[in-house]
Amino acid sequence: METFLWTVLGVIVGLIILMLLVIAHEFGHFIMARCSGVRVREFGIGFPPRAIAWVKQKESEVSANKQQKSKNKAESTENRMGRKWQKIPKADWNHEQNELIFSLNWLPIGGFCALDGEGDSDTRPGTFGAASFWSKTKVLFGGVIMNWLVAIVILTILALTGMPQFINHQFYLGQDAQIVGNGITIEEVMPNTPAEKAGFKKGDQIVRVNGEEILYPNDISQYDAEHTGKDVKYTIRRNDEEQELTAHLNPEGSEYILGISMSYGQTFVKSTWSAPIVGIGTTIQITGETFRGFGQLVANLCSGLVSQFSGDNAVREAGRSNLSSASESVSGPIGIIGVIFPTFARSGPTNLAFLAALISISLACMNILPIPALDGGRWAMIAFCRLRGKKLKKEIEEKIVSRAFMALLILILVISILDIAKLF
Repeated sequence: METFLWTVLGVIVGLIILMLLVIAHEFGHFIMARCSGVRVREFGIGFPPRAIAWVKQKESEVSANKQQKSKNKAESTENRMGRKWQKIPKADWNHEQNELIFSLNWLPIGGFCALDGEGDSDTRPGTFGAASFWSKTKVLFGGVIMNWLVAIVILTILALTGMPQFINHQFYLGQDAQIVGNGITIEEVMPNTPAEKAGFKKGDQIVRVNGEEILYPNDISQYDAEHTGKDVKYTIRRNDEEQELTAHLNPEGSEYILGISMSYGQTFVKSTWSAPIVGIGTTIQITGETFRGFGQLVANLCSGLVSQFSGDNAVREAGRSNLSSASESVSGPIGIIGVIFPTFARSGPTNLAFLAALISISLACMNILPIPALDGGRWAMIAFCRLRGKKLKKEIEEKIVSRAFMALLILILVISILDIAKLF
């Protein structure tokens, strides 16, 4: 029962976080459009069917309100705001409005920013199509920039309160870092090894090696491998007290170099003045890892598919392994909301916030890719036509985007089916 409640809570929290991240993305488009002189027809929270909507009053009505306000300066702020926006009656929802519409919609799966004349071929003043290439670039990548900014803000706050360490050699500034948490804990000390002779015990936490801060078990293994046959000084924490143990490592080729097995409890790094730098640096680091992961995913898929046409059984088997690896490394909406979010929700708000930043960065990276249905793809099509000295025809743009969008939906469906299969 407890697991079920955590799953439900995780799903609800996941939907809210994903919705907020998508709204932030669309708000980035909105800001850049307004700054670039491109009219926004509607900014919606959620997806239709529409629940309620407001429209900004016409300039003449706003001017009339300003005159009225000057006559009655004691008028409340709430009333003044009420004169700039008016609720649209349901009977008028299908009628074209000349001003910006703000709407709340029933499907809580994100939001949207509908621009006037979204096609590149539109020439009416104030439309997206009539904007300069630089303005279109700003509008299209406004959402990407907003997602990166959201991640930087979240990670900066986490750097102040305690940044969870999920990536090997995660970015932080050593001169302004307080390391807290369980860290590297010794699970077993092998008999007749340098570790046993040095006095290591189960439950000891390794803090430093030869005076250097250590956060990851791999760092200890690598350091030991580079110093075989030498004396190495380890700073450990035992019963909340630090002490130093010196071990003479076995030579290279021995069964055990040090002779311990380790577990990695979660470590947090707190920063002060360097928190904004850590927020930016971690965002850049995760962005690089995300693109590297995308590249590895594509490589595994391509090599796996091509290898299935080989007559060599070993090559086909290696290809199946690559395809399996690609499948395991991808999660769709069901995997993210139904599995990942409940898991992180149980581990606390700090880890949940880190996951939100990670997904925000993933949204930015995904939307910058040259896939026609996404922001980067639309920009690539417009840029290609500019290089040819032509505008992208509406019919061609709609055909490419609609087909790419259908392919994207099919891909999401396939990934969702794989997510469901992983649950059983």
